[in-house]
Amino acid sequence: MCLIAQLERTQTKSRIHADPSLHQDHFDRIPDSLVLLIFNKLADVRSLGRCSAVSKRFNALVPLVHNVYVKIDRVVSIDGDSYDALDLSLPKPRTLFAHLLKLILFAILQPLHYLQNIHGWSKPLLPQLSHHSPRQVLKNFTHVRNLRMELPAGDVKTEDGVFLKWRAEFGSTLQNCVILGGTMMDYRPASANLEGAMEDNGSIPESFYTNGGLKLRVVWTISSLIAASTRHYLLRQIIEEHPTLSSLVLTDADGQGTLTMGVEQLKEFREIPLATSASSNRTQVPASYMKLRYAPFLELPEGMGMQGATLVAIKPAGEGTSGGHYYRKEAEAFICGAFDEPLRDAVKALVKNRTYLLEMNGF
Repeated sequence: MCLIAQLERTQTKSRIHADPSLHQDHFDRIPDSLVLLIFNKLADVRSLGRCSAVSKRFNALVPLVHNVYVKIDRVVSIDGDSYDALDLSLPKPRTLFAHLLKLILFAILQPLHYLQNIHGWSKPLLPQLSHHSPRQVLKNFTHVRNLRMELPAGDVKTEDGVFLKWRAEFGSTLQNCVILGGTMMDYRPASANLEGAMEDNGSIPESFYTNGGLKLRVVWTISSLIAASTRHYLLRQIIEEHPTLSSLVLTDADGQGTLTMGVEQLKEFREIPLATSASSNRTQVPASYMKLRYAPFLELPEGMGMQGATLVAIKPAGEGTSGGHYYRKEAEAFICGAFDEPLRDAVKALVKNRTYLLEMNGF
């Protein structure tokens, strides 16, 4: 009996003085700086939202992350109050947009007076995230430095088999834009040596002007600029509400178009009032120079090729025209670094071709 009583007293004492390390959450020993490093690698706003629900500590740390990635689902209004106000994915009269685009083309491009049959364009530009606008979601992040946003689809419609890529750099207005288009294929068509072959002097063949080739590429250019300037305009409130931003990238799931802004561009955006277009909610595209390069067929690495390859580089008129060698090098670096492989090889090949200069009025 005495032995049993002694054992009971020992067990009771052990329960009272239990080893505290057995009940300690070792994750709490990780410093906040390391947890924030993990969150910054995670970046995705949905995943960060789930992390914030784990504990009070995580809930306090998540708003302090520097890198945020927002994948957007569908269109909402700028303030996020209405889901239909900016729903550009809804059916629109193709003839109305075609007429408007045709008027713009006639106004800003001369003497391309033969442009006709403009294709319609109807795609989402500022979709929503889980029933909240990106602006509402990002209000919870007070220290964002690097922001990447992804739209559900590209903005410019193209025919089947034709791809179009663009990359634009903005400050308070357009600073640089490069557009690459054509048809990717894994073989060289037998007709590539005959149809649309470059003349001996490297100039674009006459058929390019008469078979609608130039008209189509002008439509690509104008549509891409409209898409880029609309995205730029819709970012204004996000930029104003996040003064810590030093890098902003707005792309889409199709990889069609990418808008970028760096430290200097964001600073300029905040300091200089935006010039908005009178016709719609987008930033005004300034008068610009367009450098067009074309090749009927380009051979790319790994047996790939590009038919009807076209490169258009756009720079605002007057910007860098007196800067000489430095500005030319800067523009060339932007063009050559705009796309990943194998498109980068296509760009490098096209910049060696003859350049055709077009002037474009602001719109």
